[in-house]
This record gives sequence, C-alpha cells and structure tokens, in this order.
Amino acid sequence: MAVCIAVIGKENSPKYVACLHSENELQFHYKVHTALDVVEEKLSLAGKSNCDVRELYLGLLHSTEEHKIFGYVTNTKIKFIVIVEAANTTLRDNEVRTMFRRLHAAYTDVVCNPFYIPGDHIVSKKFENVVKSIMSGNS
Repeated sequence: MAVCIAVIGKENSPKYVACLHSENELQFHYKVHTALDVVEEKLSLAGKSNCDVRELYLGLLHSTEEHKIFGYVTNTKIKFIVIVEAANTTLRDNEVRTMFRRLHAAYTDVVCNPFYIPGDHIVSKKFENVVKSIMSGNS
C-alpha cells in the first residue's frame, strides 16, 4: 500500500521515516518535507476559518505522476505523512483514514511508554511492525 511513512515533530523535525525501497529514500525525504509546506498552509487556513478543528485527517496534500501524498496532524501538532503509489487506483479515502488511525494508535503507544523521552526519534519494534504492516497492505 504505502511506499513511505513519516512521523514529523512539532518543529518539523523528522522523528521516524520508513521507506519501502531504501534506494529512493532521499527522494522520499524531499517529498515529505515539501508536503510539510502544504500541511502548514492547511493548518493556518483551518485556524482562520471556522472548520472543525477536531478533524485530524488533512486528505490529499500533493499528487505527482508517481505518488500521492496524504497528511494527518494530531492534536499535539505531530504530523504523519503517508506516500502511496499513484498507480494504486483502488485505494479509497476510507482506507487512507484507517492507515492513519492505526499509525496514530501505534504512535500513542510509543509515547505512553515511560522509557520514551519526548522529542526523541522513535525506536520501537512494535511501531516498526505496525508501519511494515501498513506498507505491505495488511490490516
């Protein structure tokens, strides 16, 4: 399903980035960071208008010939970016929301660990397993 998943901190510093193909990792880092501009723009527009601020899913941020980039922001301003292949036309919006919900739940488990230091990079086998299952398309 997903080819790259990133968790970005409040100050736009990467906390976790995983790519399906490691040879394209630099390209995906670039796409994630360019998507952050769109995330910031959507967040500032939501703050100005009377949108539902409880809506965490930002939807499609950017689309290229090869990839579609989706975004999600938690209440604590942690950003999740998921990149999927554009050729995957069977992917519905509801499935992308489910991916983000699973990722958010796994992130919450990591942060609730008493040994995790807030702001550090995410190093967790359970979190990695959830990310790998999302990338492989397993529910």
